[in-house]
Amino acid sequence: MKLIGLTGGIASGKSTVAAMLSRAGVPVLDADKLSRKVVEPGKPAYREIAARWPEVLRPDGAIDRSKLGGIVFADRAQLRELSAMVIPRIVDELRREIGALEARGEPICVVEAATLFEENLEHLFNGVLLVRAPPELQVRRLIERNGYSEEHARQRLAAQMPLEEKVRRSRWSVENAGQVGELEQRVREVWERILREA
Repeated sequence: MKLIGLTGGIASGKSTVAAMLSRAGVPVLDADKLSRKVVEPGKPAYREIAARWPEVLRPDGAIDRSKLGGIVFADRAQLRELSAMVIPRIVDELRREIGALEARGEPICVVEAATLFEENLEHLFNGVLLVRAPPELQVRRLIERNGYSEEHARQRLAAQMPLEEKVRRSRWSVENAGQVGELEQRVREVWERILREA
């Protein structure tokens, strides 16, 4: 089975691209959804997070992901700690889901992963598709979509790998400057290339 990584900076439109591919019949796995699964109460990563950052637990015992994000995205050392707790478990879940798709005879699968490069996971894939967006557009989307202050939005962007480095490490890329129709056409074109080259 061919595995294609799909990534991009926060608010770049990678989930929009993932949805377009999924509608076209491509199996798409979402690492963010798996990240929620591995931190459910009772799971090993949950216990580690609860011990390290007890202040992020909600009254019902669940992890307040927004509060945890506010802590770790302001401190790279704590972000690395969190990654060490969560990423290996996400990779294990991905392998299980990929195995199930392979058993069904699927020839190709896309894995959407926001921090694919930051976590050095590109070796898992036959190639990576990067979704790019202008930084000012990313900031505006974070303010409008997530209700972030401009400072918090820029902090989240700054915590990610520079776009130039992501472009260098990607096999394919598509620009998302905000026009859905244009993006759909670009995604169709790049997917045809992926099918030929992967």
